[in-house]
Amino acid sequence: MDKAILVLNAGSSSIKFSIFVVPEAGELRAIASGQVEGLGTAPRLKARDGSGQSIAEKSWDTSEVATHAQALQRIAELLRSRFDGGMLAGVGHRVVHGGADYSAPALISEAVISRLEAFVPLAPLHQPHNLAAIRAVQEVQPDLPQVACFDTAFHRTQDTVGQLYGLPWEYYERGVRRYGFHGLSYEYIAATLPAVAPEVADGRVVVAHLGSGASMCALDHGHSVGSSMGFTALDGLMMGTRPGNIDPGIVLYLLQQEGLSAKQIEDLLYKRSGLLGLSGIGNDMRVLLASDAPRARLAIEHFVYRINRELGALAAVLGGLDALVFTAGIGENSARIRQLVCDKARWLGIELDEAANERGDARITRADSRCSVWVVPTNEELMIARHTRRLLGL
Repeated sequence: MDKAILVLNAGSSSIKFSIFVVPEAGELRAIASGQVEGLGTAPRLKARDGSGQSIAEKSWDTSEVATHAQALQRIAELLRSRFDGGMLAGVGHRVVHGGADYSAPALISEAVISRLEAFVPLAPLHQPHNLAAIRAVQEVQPDLPQVACFDTAFHRTQDTVGQLYGLPWEYYERGVRRYGFHGLSYEYIAATLPAVAPEVADGRVVVAHLGSGASMCALDHGHSVGSSMGFTALDGLMMGTRPGNIDPGIVLYLLQQEGLSAKQIEDLLYKRSGLLGLSGIGNDMRVLLASDAPRARLAIEHFVYRINRELGALAAVLGGLDALVFTAGIGENSARIRQLVCDKARWLGIELDEAANERGDARITRADSRCSVWVVPTNEELMIARHTRRLLGL
């Protein structure tokens, strides 16, 4: 039987998983995917096979499944019941922060884990859970090879000038620099563009990864030369619950005048801001678009404003723009958000084809549009599986 790779993406209250068959030749093939969500509140499992058909739906009490390790046990039970557990050859993990140390995926060892633990303060919502999933697999199958694939690695092609902050040089040497995130998504888009849009793949492209977490990246010949996120995943665009770029003086004000603790500010910036904070309704763009509440409309307008502001900045970094690519949950599925962004970006030579946009075609601009716009679904899990296959020599 063919070998398989398990891909894990552990969040604060969920674990997403996919399993890919590794053929002797050719592309990896997904045979199952799903997630355990609601950890800590109402844990539940949903999974489907490679054709999208449901293969499992189950809920538990928190006394049965409360931790990432227990969730992984349930995932393993499902996979053993559906597939031959003996064929698993390795596990690939999404790890949000690799710091300045990692510009490529790494085979996991105790030394690697120790180094990655040092980056927990830079990605407190993600890094601890990424590492918890790695530890959980080690406990069950200590000899199974695991690979860490970093969201920051793709951006290591950016030059020093682009990574700097205007702080004393010693802070840069200590690792205070722009890292950028969503790199696995941008890497997948860069690898896919030659097939989807060969006329712009080697040009000046801005990719907008718009989801609950949102960022943008400038690609030149498929390489990252600029990104909206910086030292942490708080920077740049406004997101579901994160504010994006803010004046650092606001943090000083909250500390000194409002009397908030560092922990309270962390909670405010990571969990209570963004679309949720502005709208007062929620962080789901679908809910906000369906609402006629004034603050919901205001939140949407600010979301679009920030995208267009960042688009102008990244176009300046590139010295012009040949194409804009939308990807991720909002980018792939919301024709309305794409329309609002493109309408404000007509100065860049974007002429939207409204019918193509409503259909969600790959290209959504008219043939005479000087700058083309595309909708390209991302696949971070496949990117992780590809890296794991290569690193393990499968």
